[in-house]
Amino acid sequence: MAAVWQQVLAVDARYNAYRTPTFPQFRTQYIRRRSQLLRENAKAGHPPALRRQYLRLRGQLLGQRYGPLSEPGSARAYSNSIVRSSRTTLDRMEDFEDDPRTLGARGHRRSVSRGSYQLQAQMNRAVYEDRPPGSVVPTSVAEASRAMAGDTSLSENYAFAGMYHVFDQHVDEAVPRVRFANDDRHRLACCSLDGSISLCQLVPAPPTVLRVLRGHTRGVSDFAWSLSNDILVSTSLDATMRIWASEDGRCIREIPDPDGAELLCCTFQPVNNNLTVVGNAKHNLHVMNISTGKKVKGGSSKLTGRVLALSFDAPGRLLWAGDDRGSVFSFLFDMATGKLTKAKRLMVHEGSPVTSISARSWVSREARDPSLLINACLNKLLLYRVVDNEGTLQLKRSFPIEQSSHPVRSIFCPLMSFRQGACVVTGSEDMCVHFFDVERAAKAAVNKLQGHSAPVLDVSFNCDESLLASSDASGMVIVWRREQK
Repeated sequence: MAAVWQQVLAVDARYNAYRTPTFPQFRTQYIRRRSQLLRENAKAGHPPALRRQYLRLRGQLLGQRYGPLSEPGSARAYSNSIVRSSRTTLDRMEDFEDDPRTLGARGHRRSVSRGSYQLQAQMNRAVYEDRPPGSVVPTSVAEASRAMAGDTSLSENYAFAGMYHVFDQHVDEAVPRVRFANDDRHRLACCSLDGSISLCQLVPAPPTVLRVLRGHTRGVSDFAWSLSNDILVSTSLDATMRIWASEDGRCIREIPDPDGAELLCCTFQPVNNNLTVVGNAKHNLHVMNISTGKKVKGGSSKLTGRVLALSFDAPGRLLWAGDDRGSVFSFLFDMATGKLTKAKRLMVHEGSPVTSISARSWVSREARDPSLLINACLNKLLLYRVVDNEGTLQLKRSFPIEQSSHPVRSIFCPLMSFRQGACVVTGSEDMCVHFFDVERAAKAAVNKLQGHSAPVLDVSFNCDESLLASSDASGMVIVWRREQK
């Protein structure tokens, strides 16, 4: 879809929370239909000037209907804190310069003082508390306005202003994995069951798809960035893994699976990126040398089911692998030879596929014990404590989500919070992105992002947590922008 049409869709999505607040199903169908119509318009080849004019008029009409983004007295001021932080692609390229309401007496743009934010926060709090049970509140209201009034909770730390951009180049095929590049704010990649991988750049505006990596003959199940971001490794249902140069998109090497089976997951060894671990549909995982294209001697092991998820600890000495029978195995990894030694096995729940494993050596300043975050088709997100050097796991707590059949993934937030508590983020089959405080004893839900029209499969933060990307089963990738404090 052309960049301008993506910007139009982003504008519609930002206002979508105000349409029929008691009928979320209508909003989902509306935004999906808008996406279809805009894709059809993109094929028509309208002149760029006409597209920009439509974008401007669309924004003005929505502003008249629901209130301009910067007008505090309108319904759009459900959270006035959006004014400072929700500068999306549209706002940067197409300010409403013709709208006199956004200008001061001398033609300058009005600024909002901290005092007015505090007043608006009090108004928002009253609206939030007095709303009827079951009504839908836009994501930005969740705690963002309270943050402007000086709240220091974890909730306001993970309040979002709305959608930054929407990528839909993989529409109609699931995007099982989306990942920001390591230590990078604006480079993003996602893989699709259409057999391709997209490399995207979010800055400078407008966000663009830099290149699409093609070569796999079946769906791409997983991929990973190398530590230096110069290469990507991908696994596919075509029983091959490929090594790609991120700079120019060329395929450096194609490596067939040693068992000739569908490859379902992959991860780099965090210290030695010359080694990659892959899991396949014949219950095996293999340590592969990507320079030679061969498996490492002693670097193979068999699980009880199809290998769906992999994760190393930070030093790279422990590897966890999850399968579709509900088991999680820990392995000792020999740093010198790449040999795997099976250590422990945990049955999470018999018959429940383990679709995601994320390891963290600490959770927060208050909870420094190593932890593992697991999705396992139990309608729960599970947090385990790592209790010894062999990777033995002890259940710490669980969080309610909807997951019974899709390969949903979750992550720890990358930065350690200086507030009390620690946050994890997960996809869900209810088409939402969920945030949980792992240290909060009751009411652990911190935030929920709504906007997808299909189960959310994966989530990824950039390095400074200013942007969050989420992908879904219909092929849409949404980049969310966090409230700026």
